[in-house]
Amino acid sequence: MSETYKAERTISAVFKEQSQVDDVIRRLIDRGVSRDHISVMGRNFQSETRIAGFISKRDVILGGLRTGAIFGSLFGSFLSLLTGVGVLFIPFVGPIVAAGPIGAILLGAASGAIAGSAGAGLVSVLTALGMPEDKAAIYQTRLQAGEFLVMTEVPAARSGEFQLLLQSAGGEEVHTIEQALPRACTGGCNSPEDLSPEIRSHLSAEAQSTFIERYNSVIKETNDESKAEQAAWETVHQRYDEDENGILSKAKTNV
Repeated sequence: MSETYKAERTISAVFKEQSQVDDVIRRLIDRGVSRDHISVMGRNFQSETRIAGFISKRDVILGGLRTGAIFGSLFGSFLSLLTGVGVLFIPFVGPIVAAGPIGAILLGAASGAIAGSAGAGLVSVLTALGMPEDKAAIYQTRLQAGEFLVMTEVPAARSGEFQLLLQSAGGEEVHTIEQALPRACTGGCNSPEDLSPEIRSHLSAEAQSTFIERYNSVIKETNDESKAEQAAWETVHQRYDEDENGILSKAKTNV
């Protein structure tokens, strides 16, 4: 993450076409927005590689996010500029491509809201981040319809500039959240106390240690917080099941 870039607010907008998403990502980067602070979600990315069959029934049940080198070639050039691209199943929306820090949020801190099929899917997650429920419902509906959601974290002093940029690029339903998206750890992850409260509340003490170990290993290799957080959540989901209180605490016997 850039040491000079100060992300203080999150601006989001819906785009109807993939070409608009490509354009707005490049424009944001040209204006100095760190790629670590751009998130994209969408269902209908055009690709030479079939998505169908990549997500198994088990993946759907787990609500699992899958990352890896395959995504570098899977979704073309502009998504490869972002961090932590993966596929995630969200109730009421279905399988989506999630790139950037929103992917780790969907998989991690808000996984309880997503994983329960009786929940409100993406609406629950976005409202937990500070978005009004009516706006979150619009975003979920438009993702269901095959459109794309872009979120960018920007300095407060430049929020007006970036609102206009998203609008001029074809963005609709533009909205600003008065904070950046939460991260697993701020300035390192050396002990459970370094984890965000949302993560600690969803993991047992043993699962917290597993999360931290995997997070630190990947951050050392990649210096990429989004990839480290997603990898940590993947490892935790591989090793633990949720108990009756929704806490990932029950060690799996098949790992």
